[in-house]
Amino acid sequence: MSRTNTEGRTGMRRLLRTVPFVSAAPQLTFAVSNYFAALQVQHIDEAAKVGNLAVVHVAAATAALVTQPLVGVLSDRTRSAFGRRAPWMLIGVLMGAVGLITAGLSTSLAMLVIAVMVVHVGANAVYGPLSAILPDRVPVRLRGRYSTLAGLGTIVAAMLGPLAASAFSARIPLGYLLFAGLIVVAVVGFVVLNPEPDNRDAPRPEFSAKTAAQALWIDPRHCPDLWWAFLGRFLILGGYYMVLTYTMYIAQGYVGLSAASAAKLVPLIGLVGLPGLLVAIAVAGPWSDRTGRRKPLTLAGGLVIAASALVPLALPTVTGLLLWGVVVTIGFGIFLSVDQALVSQILPDKEAFAKDLGIVNIAATLPNVIAPLAAAGIVSATGGYGALFPAVAVVAGAGALAVLPIKSAR
Repeated sequence: MSRTNTEGRTGMRRLLRTVPFVSAAPQLTFAVSNYFAALQVQHIDEAAKVGNLAVVHVAAATAALVTQPLVGVLSDRTRSAFGRRAPWMLIGVLMGAVGLITAGLSTSLAMLVIAVMVVHVGANAVYGPLSAILPDRVPVRLRGRYSTLAGLGTIVAAMLGPLAASAFSARIPLGYLLFAGLIVVAVVGFVVLNPEPDNRDAPRPEFSAKTAAQALWIDPRHCPDLWWAFLGRFLILGGYYMVLTYTMYIAQGYVGLSAASAAKLVPLIGLVGLPGLLVAIAVAGPWSDRTGRRKPLTLAGGLVIAASALVPLALPTVTGLLLWGVVVTIGFGIFLSVDQALVSQILPDKEAFAKDLGIVNIAATLPNVIAPLAAAGIVSATGGYGALFPAVAVVAGAGALAVLPIKSAR
């Protein structure tokens, strides 16, 4: 075996080993920020907490919508001694850390909104280039495994982030500071351990205002599969976030817990779902690599998320919310294990992976705009949280079915 092949295999093993940690960094940023923001919004104005939390999420997601595709097109064109993705990941993590620390010092809704927007700009500047590493550097035969490991980091951070953050519910500024430090260590460590080659000699595609504008668009007539994947991701995650965004308030207004008890229940919901998550991702990603089939598992994950919404509808109790956490986490684990691998196989332009992924990744951030607004509208119109659950079942179920028309991947 040649030295080059040996080094290549060693590098790929290191990439696979470390991707769960760096994939956890953006999601940990979101999870911690969302948990603390819900507490801060409630402390600022108890009576207006539902609408104000929607404002925070809409502002954050709007920042993310612009950041992902723009940083994507810029990173595709970046030429440096450290490659094209690493510089943006480092800029992003430092910006996100500053935003987290500032959010911890916020004393008004306006200050919190601005800080959270900075957090999301930074985290999405990491996430966009990070997602392009899959088509950039991972062979097709290993993409299910990579997607599984990346999904493991993402979902573990989403589930355990609130649990860890709950230890700082009475010391929110300190919590923000510590998590900012952890996230910086994770991203910097990944970049150092998995260096990109120097690409300063590579041709640099032309960049213009027109190119920047095109970063926000892919023609559906030329890439229908990518838009079906976009729609499926958007609806599945939209249904998921409609409940997740307001879990703390659902525990109070729907189940009847006190604010203190609800703050303790939210991280517990994530914890009880962890075993099912581990089983789901251990099976789904490797199975998709062996069979080459991504669509059936994406469909299954979306349908499980849809079905999970019926549990608290039937059981409006603490037990019902805990069971919802178990079922929805299994569905989310299956979905995340194969979704990135599915999308990586239908990208139309190998010279614009980050740009195209930036557009598709809008389907992961746009629900943070739409879902809180839709959920707040349903709660306001019906006077309670119960109507959220059938709406989630319909939305996530439609998202699962949207992957069926995709033709360029199985």
